[in-house]
Amino acid sequence: MSQKEITFIMVKPDAVSDGHSGAILKRIEEEGFKIRGMKMVQISLAQAKKFYEVHSARPFYGELTGFMASGPSVVACLERENAVAHWRKVIGATDPAEAEANTIRKLYARSKGENAVHGSDSVENGVIETAFFFSGSELV
Repeated sequence: MSQKEITFIMVKPDAVSDGHSGAILKRIEEEGFKIRGMKMVQISLAQAKKFYEVHSARPFYGELTGFMASGPSVVACLERENAVAHWRKVIGATDPAEAEANTIRKLYARSKGENAVHGSDSVENGVIETAFFFSGSELV
């Protein structure tokens, strides 16, 4: 039997401002995730730079961090068996033009840069990213 994992997800500013938060949260529940913690945040540019520090040498870093600080996001910690891999399958490819049908990015992303959602790329990063936004008492 597989062990339950946590993963960190973010409904990015484009999806929030386009009114897709509810549909994305509904999909999370339909996919069998337990929401361990969730809140709406407005991250600063400094917070965005810290969160995406792993990409600091990449050419899109400035655009990404500016976009992430441009409006509110919904952040959540999710739990289920194979949470990281399952969420990454549900959200689809980074570029919505390349994403499979019915994935969140195919349905709701504006572009490769404004791609509606974030998902942790490993179990370890899920724990690290969750801790970036949530204290222990905020998770159930």
